[in-house]
Amino acid sequence: MNTKNIVAVILLTLGIVVLAYSGISFTTPGKPVEFLGMHFQTTDNHFIPPVAGAFALVGGLVLLLVNPKRA
Repeated sequence: MNTKNIVAVILLTLGIVVLAYSGISFTTPGKPVEFLGMHFQTTDNHFIPPVAGAFALVGGLVLLLVNPKRA
């Protein structure tokens, strides 16, 4: 299995997962805030919309189905 096929399978899998869950949301640690001697930890919320999953799915299908012509 070459690199192109591996990337295509990964894109297909991610596209199906994102579409199945109607988007994926996750949090990451944000910048810590110091205010009046107190320390606050923040988080950043991220969302991957279903449209991104559809693009990944179509991109994976294109990579799998299109064969480059060899000279």
